Amino acid sequence: MFEDPDVATSVPAGHEPLTVRPSTPAMDWRRLLAIFWLTSMVEGIGVSQIFALLPAYLSGMGVAESDRLAFIGLFSSLIFVVGAPLVPLWGVWADKYSRKAVIIRSAVVEVLVFAAVALSREPWQLAASLLLIGFQLGNTGVMLAGIRDVTPRARLGTAIGLFGASGPIGFAVGPALAGLLVDGLGWSLPAVFAASAGLSVLTAVLVGLGSREVRPEVVPRGATLDLAYGAVRGVLGDGAVRRIFLIFGIAFLANQMARPYLPVLVEVIVGRGAGLASAIGLVAGTAALVGALVSPIGGALGDRIGFRPVLVGALIGGGLALALMPAAPTVPLLAAAALVFAACNAAVSAMVFGLLAVEIPAERRSTTLNLVYLPLYAAGVIGPASGSLVVAVAGLAGPFVGGALVFVAAAAVVATRRSAVSGGGGREPDGGTTGAEPPERPPPQAPAATGSAEVGRRTPSAVDSAD
Repeated sequence: MFEDPDVATSVPAGHEPLTVRPSTPAMDWRRLLAIFWLTSMVEGIGVSQIFALLPAYLSGMGVAESDRLAFIGLFSSLIFVVGAPLVPLWGVWADKYSRKAVIIRSAVVEVLVFAAVALSREPWQLAASLLLIGFQLGNTGVMLAGIRDVTPRARLGTAIGLFGASGPIGFAVGPALAGLLVDGLGWSLPAVFAASAGLSVLTAVLVGLGSREVRPEVVPRGATLDLAYGAVRGVLGDGAVRRIFLIFGIAFLANQMARPYLPVLVEVIVGRGAGLASAIGLVAGTAALVGALVSPIGGALGDRIGFRPVLVGALIGGGLALALMPAAPTVPLLAAAALVFAACNAAVSAMVFGLLAVEIPAERRSTTLNLVYLPLYAAGVIGPASGSLVVAVAGLAGPFVGGALVFVAAAAVVATRRSAVSGGGGREPDGGTTGAEPPERPPPQAPAATGSAEVGRRTPSAVDSAD
């Protein structure tokens, strides 16, 4: 680590002096946002195609109809089984060594995953390919932390809202593109996944050649495992973060219970055969696109009226939309319900990202944002597995009704307990309305340079003044 001999530090006797990084020119936040936006969108394209085409892929592999619904839920949960325990490690490696390298790693693994899915011809091969997705996780929080570190505070809400739209747009483009390729051009399903692998190659090159390294304000030093799981303990030990993560996890749980079965609802309406891929693209793609458009609007609305009221409204609206989906008699009505749900779900994510970005002190901000999708990974395992159990008992409508109840219950918790999102209404120190007054925190202290608490600091002027 670079040590500036001109910077004096005062440390307790017996400890190594903390290293201090001088200011370095920051990468323009707009350029970094654009690169990370495209990277996240391409990942969304490939993953959404897996979710959208999984039922048809399993049918093509000869899976019996009596087993297929259970397989859909269980296979969807495989996506997160391997990746969840590794996410803290990716965050630490990104902060210690290189955020850029960790993001490129994810794109390279995407290439391998989508290629493996394209080559799968048996259910067990597909299951093994989906397990590999776990090794590509852990990049979104790293990108979010990088954007946070280069974006001026006055533009932070806009930047986070725009980045938050990248995933939903990818989830919109993926099924729609698959429908065009399959029904319009006659492509096979494996060819669609192979095309996604090619797009991931391009994003790896884009990040590698188009972006510069963005170092965190606080650079961790120490053993990786101690830092990684110490970071998890530290994040979950913060009551405010824990409450926000809980709400985020509940929203993800409801989504993950129902989402694997949305293509099956479309299949029930239109039947199998020609036109199915396009109908799935209309329902899943259009809904996700609207969710993407709403994400920046939700962030701006939260700035005006407060994050908590928008969060409550989004949870209630999302629950009602989920409950109505199984009753939709036509594809357009199903698409309308999915559209409302996607918009509400995007607003929930925007509120959570906003709360975390403004309430977490600088010395823990990068660590927390690196772990922002831990609730997703937990819900990604529990949700589809729970959905497969519910669908066996209550039928196809079960996961949607169950997810709706989870959403509404989360809204009740947020509405009745102001502490559920870090306290009562208030304003940030710089005048922005959060709708949740941050708990009183002591000023950051320079920790002793021993073990996992040892850190190096960089002056924030290089990133805070860039505009």
